[in-house]
Amino acid sequence: MEKNSLFYIILAILVVQYLVHQYLEYLNAKRFTSTLPPELVDVFDEEEYRKSQQYKQTNYKFGLISDGFSLIVTICFLWFGGFEWVDQLTRSITESTIPMALIFFGIIMLGSAVLGLPFSYYRTFVIEEQYGFNKTTKSTFLSDKIKGGILTIILGGGILTLFILFYQSTGPNFWIYAWAMVAVVILFINLFYSRLIVPLFNKQTPLEDGSLKSSIENYAQKVGFELQNIFVIDGSKRSTKANAYFSGFGKEKRITLFDTLINDLTEDEIVAVLAHEVGHYKRKHIIVNLIVSLLTTGLTLFILSLFINHPEISLAIGVSTPSFHAALVGFALLYSPISEITGLVMNYLSRKFEFQADDFAKTTFAATPLVSSLKKLSKKSLSNLTPHPAYVFVHYSHPPLVERIRNLKA
Repeated sequence: MEKNSLFYIILAILVVQYLVHQYLEYLNAKRFTSTLPPELVDVFDEEEYRKSQQYKQTNYKFGLISDGFSLIVTICFLWFGGFEWVDQLTRSITESTIPMALIFFGIIMLGSAVLGLPFSYYRTFVIEEQYGFNKTTKSTFLSDKIKGGILTIILGGGILTLFILFYQSTGPNFWIYAWAMVAVVILFINLFYSRLIVPLFNKQTPLEDGSLKSSIENYAQKVGFELQNIFVIDGSKRSTKANAYFSGFGKEKRITLFDTLINDLTEDEIVAVLAHEVGHYKRKHIIVNLIVSLLTTGLTLFILSLFINHPEISLAIGVSTPSFHAALVGFALLYSPISEITGLVMNYLSRKFEFQADDFAKTTFAATPLVSSLKKLSKKSLSNLTPHPAYVFVHYSHPPLVERIRNLKA
């Protein structure tokens, strides 16, 4: 089949994005051996610092191979008519629009999952194992993949079905209805993620009564933060890395602590980490992120509505019979540079919010325990203490550790 100009634009986008990504990775890798800033010299001793450098180098080399493989497979799939083959196979099963779209995406996602499985397995059971992070058993790894796949089928399939129904029944205005649907889904997940999704993968138990719970409740009361739900999650089931997060609104809001966090940090450090999370809530960061996310989704859907009916979009991925599902793939590939730009804006906003949440914790609790907790968490995860500024600008949703410490000490 003859390839149109959009086909070559898609190829150019894929190659340029890969080269930019690899150049940033290279710049970042060059700084792995940098001298630590004075604020961070107490994070690692010499042996641990060498181990953290080796961990980053290992991940860098692994990324070169996995990203290169992904690019080659995608280009070959495009060039040799992979999407056309999947489309023809789908049409041999059904000619009905919605089942056709579901089968088309199902085949592509299954193929992607199968090809990605060895890389995911290697990262978990070789790299993470080698550096002492992995606690995942092979049965947990497999059940996570199966549960994740089922969730994708139910949620993704349901959203795609409604998407096409809106398209069929409302024509050019389908994006407004699709946007409303996405808004409802995002709100639902924000509200009930911890109650409905997390239990499929992890066990959550209320934090038991004691000194830690009292300290957290006293702090929450002091800053006027109504808090009834404090949960501990069995993060140690998969990894030694620690975390804490805030989710939900109103009566559904809850703070979740990883059991590894409770084991690794002192009581004051845990309260400082939670003060940071409360800072996000008090400074309305969760609402702002939600609004920005909804606005970018609306913009994307509006632009999609302008192009979805153009046969050239389907032809751009080598599919000879124009369709909604083929145009959706073509649009996603062509739109990806704009997604990169909106991603940069979201990351910039997120880094600003992290400083503000740190300031809130410093003002309402204390800077010193937050600094020591950040250092311990960075040490525990062998994180990169000297990232390249360009890499930070593009990829980091949190400021580098040294910047956060300087801000907290200012």
